[in-house]
Amino acid sequence: MAFKPANNIQDLQYFGEFGGVNPSISDSSTYTFLSAKTMFDTFEGNAEGCYLYSRHSSPSNLYLGEALAAMEGTETATVTASGMGAITPVLLQLCGSGEHIVSSRTIYGGTYAFLKNFAPRLGVSTSFVDITKLDIVEAAITPKTKVLYCESVSNPLLEVADIKGLAKLAKKYNLQLVVDNTFSPLSISPKKLGADVVIHSLTKFINGTSDTVGGVVCGTQEFIDQLRNVNDGAAMLLGSTMDSLRSASVLKNLRTLHIRMQQHSKNASYLAKKFENAGLKTVYPGLESHPSHQLFKSMMNPEYGFGGMLTIDVGSLDKANTLMELMQERNLGYLAVSLGFYKTLFSAPGSSTSSEIPEDEQAEMGLSDGLIRFSIGLDADIERTFDMMHQCMTELGILETEIA
Repeated sequence: MAFKPANNIQDLQYFGEFGGVNPSISDSSTYTFLSAKTMFDTFEGNAEGCYLYSRHSSPSNLYLGEALAAMEGTETATVTASGMGAITPVLLQLCGSGEHIVSSRTIYGGTYAFLKNFAPRLGVSTSFVDITKLDIVEAAITPKTKVLYCESVSNPLLEVADIKGLAKLAKKYNLQLVVDNTFSPLSISPKKLGADVVIHSLTKFINGTSDTVGGVVCGTQEFIDQLRNVNDGAAMLLGSTMDSLRSASVLKNLRTLHIRMQQHSKNASYLAKKFENAGLKTVYPGLESHPSHQLFKSMMNPEYGFGGMLTIDVGSLDKANTLMELMQERNLGYLAVSLGFYKTLFSAPGSSTSSEIPEDEQAEMGLSDGLIRFSIGLDADIERTFDMMHQCMTELGILETEIA
């Protein structure tokens, strides 16, 4: 039977403390015990259903974690205060001093900065490779390698990882395949393709309202227990705990994710085709011109489309900035980083979300000055949106006047 991530979310049933359709929010930092022995057992991790302290876990966080594990098809999950608060503990739990990570070269700038600049201080080294070439990935693996790290759809170049192929390499060399699925929730289910650990920044599509930051790690019960261990668990000891009120808020928004992703994908697909037909250099996994279009099709849950992210290249940073300012002025979206909002967001990654990557490395990976990354919104009239964007581009001489 086909994996249906939205059905798994739909099938969860929670009752609030007083019979509410939403689970009651656990607005406590610490929890009482009727006996000292139960407190001791909870410290040891042996008291099912008991809560000790909200940095360890809380009912609200466990509700959200359970829902996200169901979405990704993993045994369990733990939620964190930010996407980076999910990524960094996972990598530090899996790697120690003297060990090695093979990572995609095109990843979120914060992840890149952590691996390139911070992890070496702890003795963890990283090789950054073109994740789309499995022979290059395999050649980078050493006896010290512990992790293969990638994004399902990379930020910001929208390269697509062959998760099945990477999973085979991980199994061959006894590595853990960690996949950041932030750009493609519901569309791609990495665990079903062989990933060991799946990460999301909940800040983006999953929450969808740009009002909070959060993260999640989805994996086996054994691995999540390791992360939460009071003695040596990286998630526990680094303290990236999500607040219970925020967990409850994200859980409510998660219930509409399937509807939102369908509309994000529908709108992005329409604009990508229009931009490409107009002569713009456009990158979107749903375009047949995308080098990994067929790969994405082979991995995807088709009802959710190819996602809401696309890029265009307008030739220079000055043109990109002028265009984004004009589009914001015309109320076509916001000149802002992040993604997954109901309105379109646009930014020039080379000088914003990927600015941590040195300019020479940006050039090597194909991240040009004129690149604009779009997170396409939930516009009800996407045809009007294109006409208005096209008008902005013609006024600035980026496109000819005729609409293709």
